[in-house]
Amino acid sequence: GSLPKWVVNRVSQFVAPKAMKKIYKAGLKYPEWKRKHDPGYKPWVYPEQNTLPSVSLAELSVQHADSLENIDETGLTE
Repeated sequence: GSLPKWVVNRVSQFVAPKAMKKIYKAGLKYPEWKRKHDPGYKPWVYPEQNTLPSVSLAELSVQHADSLENIDETGLTE
């Protein structure tokens, strides 16, 4: 279901700032971590380093938001 607006507003006042502080602290430690963990591996800069399989464009389809609203999930398991 959907959450009431007041719940989202209240949670965002506390959760978002804490999350941003943790992300900031992790970002400060990243250069040192990367120096120790395969510093030359940067597939976002060097696509030839990417080892993930490619997806054929024929396998992709455009989905519109209105078609996603009525998805039947009754047959799915938790």
